[in-house]
Order: sequence, then C-alpha cells, then structure tokens
Amino acid sequence: MIQPLRSELTRYLRAETVGGAILLVAAAVALIWANSPVGESYFSVRDTVVGISALHLELSIGAWAQDGLLAVFFFVAGLELKRELVVGELADRKKALLPIIAAGGGVVVPAAIAFAIGFGAPGMDRGWAIPVATDIAFALAVLAMTGSRIPTGARVFLLSLAVVDDLLAIGLIAILFTASIAMLWLCASALTFAGYAYAQHRRITTPFLYVPLALFARYAVHESGIHATIAGVALGLLTRVRKDRGEAEAPATRLEHRIQPFSAGFCVPVFALFASGVPLNSDVLGELFTNRVSLAVIAGLLIGKTIGIFGISWLAIRTGIATRPANLFNRDMFALSVLGAIGFTVSLLVAELAMADVGDGTSLEIAKAAVLITSLAASLMGSALLLRRGRVHQARRDDERGGVLE
Repeated sequence: MIQPLRSELTRYLRAETVGGAILLVAAAVALIWANSPVGESYFSVRDTVVGISALHLELSIGAWAQDGLLAVFFFVAGLELKRELVVGELADRKKALLPIIAAGGGVVVPAAIAFAIGFGAPGMDRGWAIPVATDIAFALAVLAMTGSRIPTGARVFLLSLAVVDDLLAIGLIAILFTASIAMLWLCASALTFAGYAYAQHRRITTPFLYVPLALFARYAVHESGIHATIAGVALGLLTRVRKDRGEAEAPATRLEHRIQPFSAGFCVPVFALFASGVPLNSDVLGELFTNRVSLAVIAGLLIGKTIGIFGISWLAIRTGIATRPANLFNRDMFALSVLGAIGFTVSLLVAELAMADVGDGTSLEIAKAAVLITSLAASLMGSALLLRRGRVHQARRDDERGGVLE
C-alpha cells in the first residue's frame, strides 16, 4: 500500500515540475510580449471577446483563460486533495496536522499584514486576499530543481501545504467574489453535483455522462454568481479515490493521469500567458515600492507567508501538537516556508478579481507586478537556502556512509 502511494506522489511531483517550467516560460513570454514594440497586439488578443451571447458566455480570451481553463486546474487540485485526504499523507491525522496548521498560518498572517498595510487603498477591501495562496507547480518546480538532496519529507510537506493552502484560497474566492446569488442556478448546480456523486456511487464510468455533467456544473455555478472555478474543486472532491476489487485504478487516479498533463501543460500556462502581461513602464515601476497596494502584496507574500508558515509550524512542533517530517530540521522548514511565498497562479487570479474594476486599471497592473516580482524573489531566496541545506544533508549522509565503511 505504501509503495503505490509513494510512486503516485513521485509521478505527481514530476508532472508538476514540468508544468512549473512551462508556467515560467509562459510568464516570461507574456512579459516580453507585453513590453515589446508589438505590445499592443498582446492586449488586443487578450481582450478579444468570443463566446455565445445567448448563454451569457461572451467573454474576452483572458477571461476564458481565467474562468474556463482554471476550472480544469482546480478540478485536478480537488482530485489531489481528495486523494490526499482519503489515502494519502493527509489521511494520517498526525502527519496531516503539520501541513494543515502551516497552511492556516500561511493564509491568516499574510492576509492580516496585507490588510493592515493596504487598509483604505482602493480595491484592498478584497485585495488583502491576494497573498494568501502558494502556487503548487511553481513551488514544486523550484524544489525539484534546487532541493534534490533534501529528504523526501520536504516534498511531501510542501505538496500537502500547497494543496490545503489552495483549498483555503478557493474558499475565500467563493466568499469574497460572490456579489449576489441566483438561487435557482445554485440549486441546479447542487443537483448536478448530486448527480455526479450518485454516478460515482453507482460505478458509472462513461464520459458521455460525466463530460455533460461537468460542463453544465461549470455553467450553472457561473450563472449562480459564484466563481466558476469552484465547480472544478467540487467535482474533484466528489470523485471516488478508492479502487474496487478487480479495478485497475480508482476514477480519481485515472482522471488525474489523463487530465493533469493538459492542466499543467496547457491550462495553467495559457492562464499565465494572459495574466502575466504587465506593462513594466515608468508608472508601474515608479509605484511598485511606494504604492500601498503593491507594498501590501509584497509584504504579505514575502514576509507574511514565511512567518506564517514557519512560525506556526515551529510553534506546533515545539508544543508537541504536531511532529516535524523525518530528517528535516528548522532551517529546512524555513527554506520551505520561503518557497511558500511563491504566489503566482491563484494570487494573480485573486488580483484580477479584486482589482479589475478599480480606477483605470493601474492598481491591477501594480498588484500583478508585485505578485510576479515577489514570487521571483521568493523562488531565488528559497533556491539559495535549499542549495545550502542540500549540501548540509549530503555532507551528513557522506559522514554516515564513511562511519559504516569504517
């Protein structure tokens, strides 16, 4: 039982590492394109409206990437969370407690810091939620590239932390960005979810049922007034993760194998392409370290995330509430906490939602630039710390091996 779970975790980490690399490339392309001599074409493509007006689905390409493609990303996140809760690391209460507590600290402290710094600034009535999320793909990609000599417990901790962290961020999206609820559509989406869960219970496997259910669930949630990405998480959490006798793999595992490459290799990078194109002109750069919105985001992510994750983890371990992952030390936990400050995907989404209607759009561009720059800084700082800790762990292993040979 343990070996298949470990293999599954390894596969997930490998896929997320590749996805993280593609994500970085997409963000770089967006920044270069938006600030090039043909930068106007970037915004023209992003703002081109397509869709079906009769169904209230006339959206810009950027909005489609945000509302449509990210629903796939959140579906995969829901699948992963369900699997971790039922048969993975989070199924063991003692092991689950530390990343859950750390995720809580990594949401509350950044939100409090951002709220305090940005209080009263336009858009910060909801913009305080921008720095609460950790980007799974980005953080795991950095860990894989620079922390290969760190014990496996670091990867498990970071993955579990990021999954719970994103779930909390999704909950905030549902609460903060639902202006009004259309009860009939909410009931329709609830019935659709119930139908999906019943089909899972009856062991129905045909995509000819699930694909229409998923599409209608996304449409119904959108029409109800709740952000459409919530539909993806709900469907993921309703998917069966335990395989039956004689079944090669559970539905959640099968779906993850099929959909995750599409999510990591296409959905998230396309969202990043249309969300990361920030014009780095003198106005944006001039206000980046003076504007209260950008300062709130930078301090919330870089300081709040690090203190929130590491501080609450240290306290939980110190008081005996939770146990530290095997072979990891406080300095390892601090390096992982710095990686938790990589906000990227969900932070950009929250920035789009919170700042879209504020002023002439400058606040949105400043907030997004703050997310991008802080995520880059966190990745560089985390990489440096991980490389140093990797050398320490390698030296320790070499000493132990030398002792055995003697």
